[in-house]
Amino acid sequence: MTSPQLARRSLQTRLALAYAAGIYAAGVFVLIFVDVPLAGIHAAKPVGQPSTGASIETGSGISLPQLLMGSAVALVILIPVALALGWYVAGRFLHPLRAITSTAKVISAGDLHRRLDLGEPTDELTELGHTLDDLFARLQASFDAQRHFVANASHELRTPLAGLRTLLEVALADPDADADTLRSACQEALALGGHQERLVQALLALATSERGVTRWDTFDLAHVVEGVLASRRDQAAETGIDLAEHLTPAVTAGDPRLIESLVANLIDNAIRHNHADGQVKVTTQTSGTQVALTVTNSGPVIPDDQIQRLFQPFQKLAPDRNGRHDGYGLGLAIVNAVTRAHHATLTTRARPEGGLAITVRFAKPSW
Repeated sequence: MTSPQLARRSLQTRLALAYAAGIYAAGVFVLIFVDVPLAGIHAAKPVGQPSTGASIETGSGISLPQLLMGSAVALVILIPVALALGWYVAGRFLHPLRAITSTAKVISAGDLHRRLDLGEPTDELTELGHTLDDLFARLQASFDAQRHFVANASHELRTPLAGLRTLLEVALADPDADADTLRSACQEALALGGHQERLVQALLALATSERGVTRWDTFDLAHVVEGVLASRRDQAAETGIDLAEHLTPAVTAGDPRLIESLVANLIDNAIRHNHADGQVKVTTQTSGTQVALTVTNSGPVIPDDQIQRLFQPFQKLAPDRNGRHDGYGLGLAIVNAVTRAHHATLTTRARPEGGLAITVRFAKPSW
């Protein structure tokens, strides 16, 4: 395999030879089309004083053999000059590329905070440098988000595991524990296990959503919403939340399972982060070439600068927005991932009276 140093020198050598060939070709062009025609021109020089009417003697100029000999010597001298100029010009043009290569090596070694910063003048190579800087910035943001996600997921998984271990240790350490005590401990252990299971399912749903769409089916979004609402009405009734719907046919294309996950998380988020006797309204509609799903809910007032943060994994507006400990901060992150996987548009608006209005617009399939 060719080493990067050899490849760089080889490119400079090829460019230098190309530039030298151009310079040398220009010299040959001058010899053929300029010097050779000049060889036939006769020079005239006066003899005696012009005032006495002396005659003028005409003589030949530089002879063709002399011109050819001089031109041949000039062309021989031009060879090293052309090579030196070509090498210098090639080196100047390759300087930004060398800077890109050396800095990219440092960045690829783990220093994602470095940037190329080629500056001026703006040309094709500096534009490449700016593109790579943008790429490195996105990679840094992606790695930072991944580290943050792993840290949060580890914390969320460790908390119920530690609680489960403490619960079992206390039950086993009690010499007077009877059947009712052990049964109660088992019930709490099952509750903690259910918490872990729901968290793992949410993480799996997020990972599946970020993987992308593997199947594209045509379906009516209104039917999907109807099914999700039917399974959530009892949960909403327990907290006194009114579920309202205005569903019109909205045919779109995508993965029905991922779309169902998106709808379920939107409705669950609207119910969970609401207040008693609140309301949730779900609408579907078709407008032009787009299909829209809108979920509007009442609830606490949300600052505009906090909205985008809520769509990141494990992010909540507050540690406990309603005095309950359900939810993991993954619902809206799943919604965001499914939306991006389907190349849809996500719009979120904080309502002045409290709550959110979230709209997802999908492309209408073309037959």
